[in-house]
Amino acid sequence: MDKLLYITDQDEYTDHSFIGPLFEKYLKYHYQIDIVYFSEFKTDVEKKDDHRFILPVGNKKRVIQELADFGVDMNSYAFIFVRNSGEILKEVLSQSRTYSYKVGYRLSFPKRRAKMQVDQANNKSSFLKFINNSLTTFSETKLINQCDIFLPTSKQMQEEYFEGVTTRTFICPPALDPEILHENIQHTGEEKRFFYAGTLDKLREFETVLEAFNEVKSTKWKLTISTKDPEYAIDVVHKYRNIAAHVEIKNAKTKEELLELISQADIGVSVLPEIPLFNTSTPVKIMDYYASGIPCIMTNNANNNTLFTDEHDAWFCKFTKNSIKEKIEDIISLSKEDVTLIGRRGQNRLLDIRNYKRIADELAHQLNIL
Repeated sequence: MDKLLYITDQDEYTDHSFIGPLFEKYLKYHYQIDIVYFSEFKTDVEKKDDHRFILPVGNKKRVIQELADFGVDMNSYAFIFVRNSGEILKEVLSQSRTYSYKVGYRLSFPKRRAKMQVDQANNKSSFLKFINNSLTTFSETKLINQCDIFLPTSKQMQEEYFEGVTTRTFICPPALDPEILHENIQHTGEEKRFFYAGTLDKLREFETVLEAFNEVKSTKWKLTISTKDPEYAIDVVHKYRNIAAHVEIKNAKTKEELLELISQADIGVSVLPEIPLFNTSTPVKIMDYYASGIPCIMTNNANNNTLFTDEHDAWFCKFTKNSIKEKIEDIISLSKEDVTLIGRRGQNRLLDIRNYKRIADELAHQLNIL
């Protein structure tokens, strides 16, 4: 069985919910998989188990040489993939002249563009930053075109941020693990329980969602927010006197805690501003919701409406207070059975078209013909 090395951009202790099911679980039926994580606290290469290496983050620009010096036979790998890091990719491509592996580049999320847009939302952007980003994108595009395969999260992401890429492309989106689905815990209350997981900041303009809830006439609803900054969430929620009693703030520390909270809800919330950063990929939170059969209210954009159908397996709305409010009120008026049915349809839809096992099989096929 051929070997594949996956060099991540992640810390050894962060959530690996995407890397785990695709690369560690399903792709291993086709390839022997080794994975590299990084640590800010280690000073030497460490082999954590049979297939995971931990490298000091300060040495990431020479990761191939570090592994070779550690005794890893780099000629044993048929493929080396790099996740999200142009500077690591540059070294991996350079060393491919010495070793015999093929190179893949995985773009899970355009982090540099995200930071630029966060800075812009916080009035911290500048023309110099824009120029630097453009130059970096041009350089990164040249590197990607030297790869054997490019794995963006969506076709829209490639077209928006890397339209100059001409190398073979395989779309690699977030998906459901068909072997890890979570039962929806049906509550006995009359209210509809909404759930939002994620960051609250100016870029996501979550106050627009809260303003919509604030104007909902019915009182038969509850909103749970799980965020890494609960104090900020509390401050934001308390601006809206009509909803404070209906909102609960949580801080799920692990993926398991988050999925447990989601399983107790009725409806997931993933309504985001209609900007390229959010329109070019499906948020992982949507997959988390449907893993528990929880249907989702989401922005009607070109990415979401290729996956779901409004009022059949999801609910679409525009990113405006009135549109969100009207859709929330429609959902509250539905029976619990109707909501459950929409969630079941959505889960079945994703299991059919966004299934990690199927993606791994298709990726292995693409690699076999390179």
